[in-house]
Amino acid sequence: MSIVYLNLPSVICGTMTNLSGNETDHVALLAIKDKITKDPMQVTRSWNKSLHFCQWKGVSCSLRHQRVTILNLNSQGLAGLISPSIGNLSFLRILDLSNNSFQGLVPPEISHLFRLQRVVLANNSLRGQIPVNLSSCFNLRILELSGNNFTGHIPAELGSLSHLVEFYADRNNLKGAIPDSFGNISLLKVLSVQSNELWGRIPQSIGQLKSLNILNVAENLLSGLIPPSIYNLSYLTTLFMRVNQLQGSLPHSVGLTLCNIKVLRLSANQLTGIIPVSLSNASNLEILELSINNFFGGVPDNLGSLKKLSWLGAFSNNLGKEQADDLSFITSLVNCSQLRRLHLGGNNFGGQIPSSLANLSTKLLYFSIEENPISGKIPNDIGNLIGLESLSMYYNQLTGAIPESIGKLYKLIEAGFGKNKLSGEIPSSIGNLTLLSQLWLEQNNLQGSIPSTLGNCRKLIFLHLYSNALNGTIPREILSLSSLSRSLNLAQNRLTGPLPVEVGNLQNLVELNVSHNELSGEIPSSLGSCARLQHLYMDHNCFTGELPNSLISLRGIENIDLSHNNLSGIIPKGFATFPFLQKLNLSFNDFHGDVPVGRVFSNASAVSLAGNDKLCGGIPELQLPLCLPKKHRGKKMSLAVKLTISLICGLLGLVLVLFAVSFYWCKKQRKRSSSKSSPEDQFIKISFGDLLKATDGFSSGNLIGGGSFGSVYKGVLEKDQTAVAVKVLNLQRRGASRSFLAECEALRNIRHRNIVKILTACSSVDYQGNEFKALVYEFMPNKSLEAWLHSYLETGNVGHDEEPRSLSLCQRLNIITDVAAALDYLHNHCEIPIVHCDIKPSNVLLDDDMTAHLGDFGLARIIPQCNPQVISDHNSSVGLKGTIGYAAPEYGMGSMATKEGDVYSFGILVLEVLTGKRPTDDMFRDGLNLHKLVKMSLPDKVEEIVDPTLVLGEAAAAAPKIYTHECLISILRIGEACSEELPRDRMEIHAAFHQLLKLKTMVFP
Repeated sequence: MSIVYLNLPSVICGTMTNLSGNETDHVALLAIKDKITKDPMQVTRSWNKSLHFCQWKGVSCSLRHQRVTILNLNSQGLAGLISPSIGNLSFLRILDLSNNSFQGLVPPEISHLFRLQRVVLANNSLRGQIPVNLSSCFNLRILELSGNNFTGHIPAELGSLSHLVEFYADRNNLKGAIPDSFGNISLLKVLSVQSNELWGRIPQSIGQLKSLNILNVAENLLSGLIPPSIYNLSYLTTLFMRVNQLQGSLPHSVGLTLCNIKVLRLSANQLTGIIPVSLSNASNLEILELSINNFFGGVPDNLGSLKKLSWLGAFSNNLGKEQADDLSFITSLVNCSQLRRLHLGGNNFGGQIPSSLANLSTKLLYFSIEENPISGKIPNDIGNLIGLESLSMYYNQLTGAIPESIGKLYKLIEAGFGKNKLSGEIPSSIGNLTLLSQLWLEQNNLQGSIPSTLGNCRKLIFLHLYSNALNGTIPREILSLSSLSRSLNLAQNRLTGPLPVEVGNLQNLVELNVSHNELSGEIPSSLGSCARLQHLYMDHNCFTGELPNSLISLRGIENIDLSHNNLSGIIPKGFATFPFLQKLNLSFNDFHGDVPVGRVFSNASAVSLAGNDKLCGGIPELQLPLCLPKKHRGKKMSLAVKLTISLICGLLGLVLVLFAVSFYWCKKQRKRSSSKSSPEDQFIKISFGDLLKATDGFSSGNLIGGGSFGSVYKGVLEKDQTAVAVKVLNLQRRGASRSFLAECEALRNIRHRNIVKILTACSSVDYQGNEFKALVYEFMPNKSLEAWLHSYLETGNVGHDEEPRSLSLCQRLNIITDVAAALDYLHNHCEIPIVHCDIKPSNVLLDDDMTAHLGDFGLARIIPQCNPQVISDHNSSVGLKGTIGYAAPEYGMGSMATKEGDVYSFGILVLEVLTGKRPTDDMFRDGLNLHKLVKMSLPDKVEEIVDPTLVLGEAAAAAPKIYTHECLISILRIGEACSEELPRDRMEIHAAFHQLLKLKTMVFP
């Protein structure tokens, strides 16, 4: 009895402690429930007094003490806040709230849970910083924070979690460097911080993590070299570093030291060097992704020993030497029985496609060799690759016919053979590809008719056959494919007959292009059923009759080109009600009557009506005759009408005089006010961080160009969502800072519709403390004149979805005239004349309306109004002014920058625009240059030297051919006169500009 008596207090105390602890957990859980605002699956419905809390859904307790050890509410659709009371579940070992919609901060009370081993908060909407005091949870083994909105730095204190095995913080908004202290977590097997904004170098200490299996730092802003010690982590199975700014090369022994590697993804960095031969020793390697880097040399021939290899990506590098054996490594890949993706596009691979391609794994899903100088024929047995879903041989120099065996690729979804030299007929077997959704065969030499079997491809959404030599009629079967929704482009062929009425079946089609063919008959009224049509191009055909009233149903239309046909009747007034119509070209037809007013007809630059002599009315800018009242049409003009017109003309004259006086007064006032304000007041203020965010971290996806002193990125300013072009100066390049100052000085006080508008400049430091300078311009969506003139020669400039880049004579004349207007302004109408010094096609940018804007004033020189010695001093600090081929000859002898130098460059640009030949073309040698070639060809051999695409574009023009020919001669003569060798012999830019204006009025009124 005495023994029982003595122990009774301790039993009672133990029981009371358990009861107290139980009640604490009970209250804490109810507090957690109270913060949950959304519970669609009614998880917490059972959280009531009818059940012990250990039986509540998502709650697990210890058997002995009945204390909560696991709280698992993952994937229940819950929303709300995480209650601070969670810190009272003192026995909690596992907390899993992942895949819900919890918001707010992670309560700091979570640090009280020293027994915690696993915290999983992934895929919620949590914000704020990662709690530093999580480091108090010293038993933590797994910490998953991915897919939230955490900001700030990764706490260095987490490096003290000595038991941590897995750390995930992907897809947040974390910044700063990866903490060096993470190298102290010796048990760490997974370190994953993908898709954040982390910058700086990868810490050397990471190489100390001998147990590391997965290292994922992809899609950040990391730079510098990959620490060599990382390549010695023998347990590493996944190394994922794509989309950063990492530099250096792969060690020759990488395949020996990373002996367990399965996934090696290093794409979209700045890596260089050769692909190491030792990779063939990494026998477990499944994915090797090295794309979008600067690797050079060949692809090792021994990669075929990688039996598990399923993905080999090497596109967009400098691999290959344009030699016959560049693709010999493909033969070794026959041994890779698991190969599913092989991407080799955008390199320098030459030679022919080896026949062994047809022996690759039948599991191959994706094969791409686009944008290489590969020649020869497509292997006949390519049909053996029966697993293919995507096949891209776009933009090479392939010849011969498309093999009939292509029809065996029953699983094919995408097929790209465009921009080659393929000939023969389109194989009818292509109709066997019933899963095909996209087919690119454009810009080849394909002949014969379009096979009607294409009508079997009932999932086709995109069909491009333009720029071939196809003939016959448009198969009705193709126009019966209701699946065609993105684009049907049959332009620039020799198709005949009418446009079949079945076109009305294409109710979801966005773009229809049948231009530059020999189609005839009336436009079918069924075309009005294509309710989602945005772009309609039917120009340069032989269509007749009136426009069907059903076209009024095309409410989403943005572009219509029906020019150069034999259409007649009136222009439907409904065209003036289209809410999205931006461009309407009805020129060179036989339309008559009143031109509608409103919407697109209110913008003279958006409407082309030339060559329709019977039209009248419209806005004054269209320069059409006034329409007579119906009862007076055909009769003599009455005296009252004459007096009315005279009165109107007089009033207009008075208004113009008043406007001129007001304009002059306002201009003087603006000059006064601008002289009082500082340059800083004229431009928006912008920081390095603003530009970093606007360009998505200066990502390669936003890179749109580059020049002598920097790179140009497309961006969107966060403040007002303005699209901009950001020129980031490479300050390591000698002269870059001087270029920055020159451009700021030149553009600061000039405004002209044909000069690119500078929005602001940024002179600051980046997050590493390096000097940073950038210029921010208005974004030009139609890129540069260079891209339009020479895109067919360059790799990567024209995507599958883009139209072939050919310019009509009218467009070329407009662009040349715009550049002349800009130069005339700079030379003759600025307060202080400015010499551009670098006129060339890549510096001529085109906006939405194809209006030209002169850009890149990095070499510009302001000519002070002072004595010649000062001018000489001003120019003496500059070396060669301009670009080889466009720079005036006298610049090569040290001459100062002059207006005449700009005129020479402009003249060369004019000749290039019409001939399509660069001044640096290989044909120009032994004393022959572009100027001399044109001079020798004028006037009788003009059509032999003009750009073939321009001649093709104008061949079917309804305008008299003599006008086109004389226009070409006149423009070439202006270009020749501007590019004379001696400065004194060159035409003045003012005279050139006015001659070009006169030409525009005569030929394209």
